[in-house]
Amino acid sequence: MSRNDTYDAIVIGAGSVGMPSAVYLGERGVRVLVLDELPAPGQGQHKAAIGGVRATHSDPAKILLCKDSLEIFRGWKEEHGFDVGWKPGGYAFPIYDEPMEQTLRSLVSTQKSHGLNIDWIDDDAMAELIPGLRREGLRGGTYSPEDGQVSPLLLSVVLMRHAAALGAELRVKEQVTGYLIEGGAIKGLRTDQGVYYAPRVILAAGADAADHGPLLGIEIPVVPDSHEAGITAPVEHFIKPLVVDMRPGPEGKTANFYFGQNSEGQIIFCYTPKELFVGHNRESLSEFLPVLAGRMISLVPRLKHLLVRRVWRGLYPMTPDGVPIVSNVAQVSGLTLAVGMCGQGFMLGIGVGQEVASLAVEGKPLLPAEVAHALRFERDFTAAKTEALK
Repeated sequence: MSRNDTYDAIVIGAGSVGMPSAVYLGERGVRVLVLDELPAPGQGQHKAAIGGVRATHSDPAKILLCKDSLEIFRGWKEEHGFDVGWKPGGYAFPIYDEPMEQTLRSLVSTQKSHGLNIDWIDDDAMAELIPGLRREGLRGGTYSPEDGQVSPLLLSVVLMRHAAALGAELRVKEQVTGYLIEGGAIKGLRTDQGVYYAPRVILAAGADAADHGPLLGIEIPVVPDSHEAGITAPVEHFIKPLVVDMRPGPEGKTANFYFGQNSEGQIIFCYTPKELFVGHNRESLSEFLPVLAGRMISLVPRLKHLLVRRVWRGLYPMTPDGVPIVSNVAQVSGLTLAVGMCGQGFMLGIGVGQEVASLAVEGKPLLPAEVAHALRFERDFTAAKTEALK
C-alpha cells in the first residue's frame, strides 16, 4: 500500500550511525523517520562488528568522536536502565619491533593532546595485562584503559527502543528509489512503498552509500571491502583489554589482527587482510580460520584449545583517504552525509550521531571547526591516508 507522510527529518539506514542519529535528533524534538531496506535495525554491517570501542586513533576527529561514544556507553545502563554489554578493560597494542614502537610512541603525545588516557607501558606490564602473551621480542606497547567493548546485538535493540521512545518512527524492508530535490534543496524521497517529505535527510547507508550518489546528483566516494571475524565458546574471564597485534602475518595474507573477551566470556576476533576483498561479497573464506588461529596461538599460545562457534564477514565502507564523511552537502541543501566510517562505524556511531544532529538542526558541527573540517564532503580525497591505527 502506498504511504505518504511528512517528517522533520528522514534517516536512511538503521545501523551503527543511523540509529544514534535518530536518537539525538529525537532529543532535539525532531520528528524522525528511519528507513532501512533490511528486516530490522542493525542487520547490515552493525551486527558484523566485534564490539570494540576505542578512542585510540591517530586522527583527531576519530579520537574526539570515539571519546564521546565511550562516555555515553559507560553510563548508558545507569542513565537509561538498559544493558548494552559494556565491558571496560581498554585496548592494548603489544609491540615486537622497533619501527612500530617508534610509530606508536610518536602518536602518544598527539593522542594525549586530545584528552586520550594512553601511555606506553613496558614489556612486564604488557605481559601482566595479557596473561600468556608471548614474551620473546616483546618491547612493551601502548595501553588505553578507558576504551572497552559493547555488544552489537544488545546495542541495536537498545538504540531502537530509545529512538522510538523519543518519537522516531522506523520502517524496514523499504528501499529508497529516488530523492525529491527542488531548487537545490531536498524536499523528501521516494521508496518502493511510498513518498515521504522532509526538509532534512541524513544518509547513513553504510556500505551502500555510493549507490545513493546518482539519485542525489553527487558522487559519494565510498567503496566497501570485506573483513572476516569469529567468536568462540565462553571461557572463564582472563583477558581484560581488547588486544591489537600490529605485526604483519608470517603467512603473507594479513596485516594486523585483534581479539578480545566480551562480557559473556567469549573470545571474539578479526584480522585485516593484506590484499583487500573489494565489493559486497560476505561469504566466509575457508582460509580465514586456519590463518587467524595460527596468528592467535603465536601471540598467546594458551588460546590453542578454544572452541570456535562461528565465523562471518562484514564490510568496511572505505573512503579514499581513510577518513569518514560527516558533513552537510553544499550542492544539496538539507542533506547530511554520515558515511565512509572505514570499518569503525560501531565505535564512532554515538559520537557521529551527536554530530549529525547538530549539523542537521543547527547547521554547524559540535567538533572544533578545524577538526570537523577534515570530515567535510567537499575535500581533497586524493590525500594519503592519515589513519595509522586500523
